[in-house]
Amino acid sequence: QVQLVESGGGLVQPGGSLRLSCAASGSISSIHDMGWYRQAPGKERGVVASISRGGSTNYADSVKGRFTISRENAKNTVYLQMNILKPEDTALYYCYANVLAYLNDNYYPYWGQGTQVTVSS
Repeated sequence: QVQLVESGGGLVQPGGSLRLSCAASGSISSIHDMGWYRQAPGKERGVVASISRGGSTNYADSVKGRFTISRENAKNTVYLQMNILKPEDTALYYCYANVLAYLNDNYYPYWGQGTQVTVSS
């Protein structure tokens, strides 16, 4: 079994910062790409950022220049540093990881349970 546990969400004022963390654990042989999605009320889940095992990154246009994704491969952990937060960033943030588990021969996506980020004055 593989589990992803997120932390770091909360309430912040516009212009503020938060750092999300997501740690993967369990029967992990290797992790390919990792990343973050978000879902606001009444909207579909959409990608925020992703990072390959080698460190290549991609961002949604709406967060470029404000958010930074990083990872520590030795800890199976991915981070999302969010700066200059706006009310429209309010959402439930989910991390994911494409994991090769022991005894498997393919990578499969695993998801965290979600952490709430609320940007409001």
